[in-house]
Amino acid sequence: MIALEKEIMDAPAYQPLELDFKLYLVTDRKKTGGRPLMDAVTEALKGGARAVQLREKDLKTRDLLRLSYEMRQLTLKYDARLFINDRVDIAIAVDADGVQLTQKSIPPFAVRKLSSRLIIGVSTHNLDEAIKAERGGADFVTLGPVYPTPSKLKYGPPIGVDTLRDVARQVRIPVFAIGGVTLDNMSEVMGAGANGVAVISSILDAKNIRSIAGKFIRGLE
Repeated sequence: MIALEKEIMDAPAYQPLELDFKLYLVTDRKKTGGRPLMDAVTEALKGGARAVQLREKDLKTRDLLRLSYEMRQLTLKYDARLFINDRVDIAIAVDADGVQLTQKSIPPFAVRKLSSRLIIGVSTHNLDEAIKAERGGADFVTLGPVYPTPSKLKYGPPIGVDTLRDVARQVRIPVFAIGGVTLDNMSEVMGAGANGVAVISSILDAKNIRSIAGKFIRGLE
């Protein structure tokens, strides 16, 4: 067993967190229908969203840092959680609530050594990745794509509700369904055992973002 894999297996067990949100808004400034990202997120927060993942992977470091500071101020105004995609350094710098790790990021146990207070989410696409994330110290996972969606094409065919159900049964940490989740199929993924949903275009691309975010919140309660 290589050193990294041994570190993951030997990582201390963390008690599952009681997350205070079920709707996890993931940003993409290219999917806001031409509206400024900050305006779109503001409308979602006004609609009741209380967790935002800043996921603008193509931005250069200084631009991402600047946007992260702005998003931190916005989420604090609405008493919402802020997660930064992949960039643990920026999450620490802006005092974000957490970080969302990918399969290519540093593993959760290494994040714990940098910051003991960050909430750690890990993006997963199958049962093995979800179990590995849990063993490594993740607080929750996103799992998908559950349904077909253009934003997740590179991850292959949708995994479907049966895989979601299997993962939800076999890991103790919260599982958020992602990929093609809409108001119409949200009840199906929650019925399969998801603890919440992670949404991009279903909210950001909506004509009335505040209204749609509110409908998601009410449907998840």
